[in-house]
Amino acid sequence: MSNYDFKQDGFTICRSLFTASECAAFKAEIERLLQDQSAYSGVFVGLAANSALFRELAAAPRLLDLLETALGPNIEFLSDKVVFKSAAVDFGSPWHQDYPYWHGAHKVSVWLALDKATPDNGCLKLLPGSHLSSITHDGDAGDGNGFGHRLSDGIVDESLAVTVACDPGDAVLFHDLTLHASFPNTSGTARWALISTYRNAAEPDLEYDWAVAAQVVRGTKSA
Repeated sequence: MSNYDFKQDGFTICRSLFTASECAAFKAEIERLLQDQSAYSGVFVGLAANSALFRELAAAPRLLDLLETALGPNIEFLSDKVVFKSAAVDFGSPWHQDYPYWHGAHKVSVWLALDKATPDNGCLKLLPGSHLSSITHDGDAGDGNGFGHRLSDGIVDESLAVTVACDPGDAVLFHDLTLHASFPNTSGTARWALISTYRNAAEPDLEYDWAVAAQVVRGTKSA
């Protein structure tokens, strides 16, 4: 584990949660799922809905042990996605919280590095303690880079941000109010990451049409 405490900082880092060979297998399965796409650039949502490997991964005991520190003993998997920054993707993700995208009960996500992630190829940066309050976001900037909920440039004091460089298999667990962003990919090489989202299964929440592979992976769900 890292020096960052989930309750205090809104995120924690778990090094070597998966091995490099396991990450290579995850990438190979993603490539199989995306074999009809001419280029990998952007986001693909719904891996577990289309792959037995990712349904198994969503319920991996070592992953659930990490999640239990944030969610307690009742855990429901909602959805997953791969974020692939190709060599041509040279823009970073803007500062944002995930909560405006789904509302309802709060959720946590696990960001898993499938490639080595550095500031040069677009690793994460997070703002400790930002999960303690919700922030009003702006709409889509119209730059073609997505993110319908984002903060304007200059809102976040970058000097307070934590840069999280990762090796394949390292994981970052973060609250849906934790402000996070990523660096642009200026390396000329691809950088892939897997993001899986979970909630407390015993807590009442909204139902989501995008959570097509939702399943209780530990404990029980509220009636």
